[in-house]
Amino acid sequence: MTFETNIKERRPFRLVKYFTFTSLVVMFAATIIISAINTHWVRTILQQKSEEYAQLLVENLNHQVFLQFIIPVVLKYGQIKLREEVQYKRMDQVVKTTLHSFNVEMVNLYDMNNIISYSFDTSRIGTKNAGGSGYDNAVKNISSSRLLQHGSPLELFFGVPAETKIVTFAPLKAEKPLSSISGPILGVVEIVQDISKDYKKIFRMQILVTITCCIVMGSLFIVLIFVVRQGENIIDRRNQEQLKLEEKLRRAEHLSAIGEMTAGVSHEIRNPLGIIKSSAELLKKKMEKLGTSTTIVDIIVEESLRLNNIIKDFLDYARPRNPDLHPCRIKEVLEKNIAAIEPLIQEKCLEIETRFNDNIPKIMADAPMLYQAFLNVLLNAIQAMDDGGRIIISVFADNSNIIILFEDEGKGISEEALKKIWNPFFTTKDMGTGLGLGIVKNIIESHDGEIDISNRASMGVQVEIVIPAKESS
Repeated sequence: MTFETNIKERRPFRLVKYFTFTSLVVMFAATIIISAINTHWVRTILQQKSEEYAQLLVENLNHQVFLQFIIPVVLKYGQIKLREEVQYKRMDQVVKTTLHSFNVEMVNLYDMNNIISYSFDTSRIGTKNAGGSGYDNAVKNISSSRLLQHGSPLELFFGVPAETKIVTFAPLKAEKPLSSISGPILGVVEIVQDISKDYKKIFRMQILVTITCCIVMGSLFIVLIFVVRQGENIIDRRNQEQLKLEEKLRRAEHLSAIGEMTAGVSHEIRNPLGIIKSSAELLKKKMEKLGTSTTIVDIIVEESLRLNNIIKDFLDYARPRNPDLHPCRIKEVLEKNIAAIEPLIQEKCLEIETRFNDNIPKIMADAPMLYQAFLNVLLNAIQAMDDGGRIIISVFADNSNIIILFEDEGKGISEEALKKIWNPFFTTKDMGTGLGLGIVKNIIESHDGEIDISNRASMGVQVEIVIPAKESS
């Protein structure tokens, strides 16, 4: 049931996580596509504006050439001959004055025979049939522009060529007074604009948009990862808490069954056991009066006491009582424990080292129950050290807990035994019931605490007990 419940809890979360990640990827891809489309749109607008700009330049140049060159030259010389230096210089002055400060890289003027009559590049003057289809359209009174790009295949692929130019061909017309350009075609004007810088600015804008999108999406991705991990951690914690609750429930049911059985068995055993013990003591007194001595009676009394202690352990484990909370100090409880085991410590030639902090607060607890728990832990440590050694008891407090550490220098516990130490009736002692640690665990948990047993790195065992520091008022 638990496994199926975990799967059912995780399925909706995994579905949400899947759709969230998918949505993030789709949004990122859509943003990149939209960025590319916007960049293409900006480039298209740039090209259109450059073509319109070229048409305005052509109209202005046509007007200035007609008024300041064609009319004066025809009136003065009778005909136009740009091969003559005087006329060429006048044309050059008119063109450059007109296009001064405008973004024009090259101007070529063609005559009606497709021969370049004037050019910024004087080496091209006299070149025949250089106009191509743009010249042919201009002769037909059709203005046209084309985009020229040069660069490596990689530069062209990413839309940032080394050189980008707009080449515009337009007819050079004779103007009628007080009207727009509509007279006969006298030649063809070719204007070349270098818009490489504009394209590079657009490319930088595209890079900036892409980087911004990556940063935003990356931030969203990090936030999403954090949220997902937090969600998974919450689900894992809930599952762990559920497992602990189910374990406690099974344990409570098990203890309840043991308690009912133990109550009945202890009732049936204790009565005859009490009769046996009292009868043995009475028999011992009568034998002393008669002057007869024997060890059998003492054995009966001793074994009766041992059986009674075993029954008491059963009852303490199966029916743990609720603690009677009163103000107490852990240090004082441990000092009583140390005083109680002092004879046994001296007998086995052991040492006890205490490390008590001075800032340990007084807490609400059941001192006799803690005394019983600590005593069981100390007795286990003593029994684990047949060859002498030290028992170190440390007590310190953090913000919300009191930590008690018991460390011995015995042989330690095998890994296999560590897995079973909390199982009822499991023991490595010849005369043990296997309930001592279970009783300790019940006592500590009844105080909302925790206990952990592990092997030390050097030698021996460490028992760590953590009790919430519920201070007394």
